[in-house]
Amino acid sequence: MSSKAGRVLALLEALQDHPSQTGPQLAARLGVDVRTVRRDVVALQDLGIPVDAERGPAGGYRLAAGYRMPPLMLTAAEATAVTLGLVAARREGLDADGALAKVRRVLPDPVRRRAEALEATLRFTGSAPDAAPPSLDELAVLAEGALRRRRVHARYTTSAGETAPREVSPFGLVAHAGRWYVPGFDHARGEPRALRADRFTGARLGGPGTAPPPGFDPVAFVSRTLARVPWAHEVEVVVHAGAADVAARFPPTLAELEPGDHGTIVRLRADSLDWVAGLLAGAGHDVTVVRPPELREALHALADRLRRA
Repeated sequence: MSSKAGRVLALLEALQDHPSQTGPQLAARLGVDVRTVRRDVVALQDLGIPVDAERGPAGGYRLAAGYRMPPLMLTAAEATAVTLGLVAARREGLDADGALAKVRRVLPDPVRRRAEALEATLRFTGSAPDAAPPSLDELAVLAEGALRRRRVHARYTTSAGETAPREVSPFGLVAHAGRWYVPGFDHARGEPRALRADRFTGARLGGPGTAPPPGFDPVAFVSRTLARVPWAHEVEVVVHAGAADVAARFPPTLAELEPGDHGTIVRLRADSLDWVAGLLAGAGHDVTVVRPPELREALHALADRLRRA
């Protein structure tokens, strides 16, 4: 692409972002002089793109009302946002494959590769995809690292607020309950971990990464990790029902299930035993408490309240 062609496309993108701007404003944004802006506006008009020029102190340049830009002008961040929306729409049963194919065809190669990486690696848990993503640039780099089996170098902020360099080999992306997670191999810790995508900054691709274990399931791994997050109480009960019935009440992000001799063993963590008591009361089956003994007191207190009601 010639220097002039690049300038003209940059001018077109600037007018798309802000439909009405003065010559000096455009010149400052594009790093050229006002005379060059005037020449490039004429070039756009020669291509049939309706750019109106207004003279006078309050004058400037604007795209004609109703003009719509072609998808070719999507920036990397915009293409990532469009891909996110279409993948989420496809998950909800909408026919988004045709739209995704059209977007891929008109994107420049570097932007298209990022969009394809995001489409190929993004997965959702059973909850609705209402998670607000982190920086789209960080998300795209993490997705590209997962698809191309590359390491990602970045700064990562822990839950304690400490920020330090981090090197990870992403295995995918998972959105769950308002959060975005990156299952991958943490090279500093030497083990697979599920990291929060919104805590990465300055992400960039590095050398060859560590491949995921055979048969690795990103959603299952994140679900297990979330179920094992430390809380104030570790709870173990036996629900006297089959695993299929119990799983409908206790999803994998909430509890770990294991077949037992007298039903299904349920292990979970919680800050409130009163909350656990309410959860078990709605299980629809008899329950035997294994630990902690304080849970029995919470269940008795709940039963007394229900009787009084």
